[in-house]
Amino acid sequence: MKMPENSNDKNIRLNSWISFIITIASIIIIAWLVSLARIRLDLTEDKRYTLSAQTLKVLDEIKNDIYIQVYLDGEMQIPLKRLRRSVQEMLDEFRIASGRKISYEFINPSASGDEQKRESLFQDLYNKGLVPVRAQYTDGKGGESQRLVFPGMIVNYNGIEVPVNFLKNNQALSYEQNILHSIEGLEYEMIQTISTLASDTIYKVAFLEGQGELSETEVADITYNLAKYFTVDRGVIGGKQGSLDQYSAIIVAGPREQFSEADKFVVDQYIMYGGKVLWLLEQVYVNRDSLSSGETAGFYYPLNIEDQLFRYGTRINPEVVQDMDCMLVRLSVTAGGGQRQIVPAPWVYYPLLAPDQHHPVTRNLNKVKGEFVNTLDTVGLDGAIKKTILLRTSDYSRTIAPPLIIKLREAESVPEEKEFNRSRLPVAVLLEGVFPSAFRNRMAGTLFGGSNREVRNESLPTRMIVIADGDIIRNEVQRTGSTEVPLPLGQDKYTGQLFGNRDFLLNCMNYLVDNNNLMQLRSREMKLRLLDRAKIKDERTFWQLVNIITPVLLVILAGIIYNLFRKRAYSK
Repeated sequence: MKMPENSNDKNIRLNSWISFIITIASIIIIAWLVSLARIRLDLTEDKRYTLSAQTLKVLDEIKNDIYIQVYLDGEMQIPLKRLRRSVQEMLDEFRIASGRKISYEFINPSASGDEQKRESLFQDLYNKGLVPVRAQYTDGKGGESQRLVFPGMIVNYNGIEVPVNFLKNNQALSYEQNILHSIEGLEYEMIQTISTLASDTIYKVAFLEGQGELSETEVADITYNLAKYFTVDRGVIGGKQGSLDQYSAIIVAGPREQFSEADKFVVDQYIMYGGKVLWLLEQVYVNRDSLSSGETAGFYYPLNIEDQLFRYGTRINPEVVQDMDCMLVRLSVTAGGGQRQIVPAPWVYYPLLAPDQHHPVTRNLNKVKGEFVNTLDTVGLDGAIKKTILLRTSDYSRTIAPPLIIKLREAESVPEEKEFNRSRLPVAVLLEGVFPSAFRNRMAGTLFGGSNREVRNESLPTRMIVIADGDIIRNEVQRTGSTEVPLPLGQDKYTGQLFGNRDFLLNCMNYLVDNNNLMQLRSREMKLRLLDRAKIKDERTFWQLVNIITPVLLVILAGIIYNLFRKRAYSK
């Protein structure tokens, strides 16, 4: 016989359901409020999920929506998957910090089954500036294949598209280390581009002309890449005071003619009022065109700028570097049977310069390719000027003084290591602080008058970078008939190998013009926690047994404890 349900039982059941519904609703509301409150807790040792104050400031000031397409998706190696996960986590942080003004999607460029469409998309991404890599993956049959992956993204803002490449390619590091450094640099690479696009201020920079500097074609690649961040001009000073005032920074790229005193004064006062300068200068002129005939000469050729640089804290030495860590050149040699063949040979006059891995400008950079490089010294003991060496030669280098004869057949002989007894010679220096005028006590205002602006004898706090090689910024040019096609800056036209010239110079300019201190983000470090493969091999059996036996023992132990509690509870 079924007993009628008591009203108290009905109330208990009703209250239980009400309590359950309230609990679920409370959880949903709390979760929603937490998402609105942007509460983020980073428990990682290196704070990899914590955005910097500089980044938060930029994201908070975004006015319009930003749409990002990330092309790092699909089947790929585990290191690239790790990079993909880090990119997504960083974009999630950006999206929340920006008040959801940033949205993104991941796209697999190889997803289409139509080969023609895939190739068309690949070419489009390449033309936009994304650099592809070949990623290995395992197919369904257990075989390995290769697929093109574009580890980068396209940032869209107000109809403007700018590419961002993630993957570093430092040849001195392992693949895993390059992935780690790519992850370290994600915040900077992303926020630098977003800051440039979203900023109301577009900074202007200029290449100086009038002293036989490198032509537009010879600096075409760096000009194109600088234009992603700045408005880039070219122009002659012409001794006109104030002609440089509109520029946040100027570039002096490989001059071959002497500076006039009037132009020197204009540049000096530009610096005194806080202007920034990237100097790329040489004291030894080498005719590179003559080298194609097998021999050329190098001469000391002052630029009448030496006294000015000396006052600022540095001196370029009239000597040419030879380095055992160098580029290869193609030589035509006689092989067996009297036939000629092309072989690669080390060319000590084209050193591979080592970046300082501790400074934001040069951290995690590949080596920089130089040509007939000079050296420099820092001078002066004035504590108002901070001096940081950015590029050096290797541990096995030497210098030769002009006049000198350079013969291409020198590459046929193997250099003696003991003759290269100088090490880590400075080639590029960053100068920061308050600079004295090179025209102090020279009545410059009278000599070069024409402006009502006060002639300063001491600068506002500013920066400059001096590089003792004008060719670091020069891209190779491929000539086909009358057509000239600039090659990527830092690329060896024979091997296709890409060095760090472009990244180095972009970092230099961004650092000089960096008013938000975003470059400091490049100093970020993360620990690489890789498994010890040798240890894994030796202890594999032990850990397999631990993984099998431990869960079984835990289950048995839990059963024993449960039975003990049951016996104790029911024995009373």
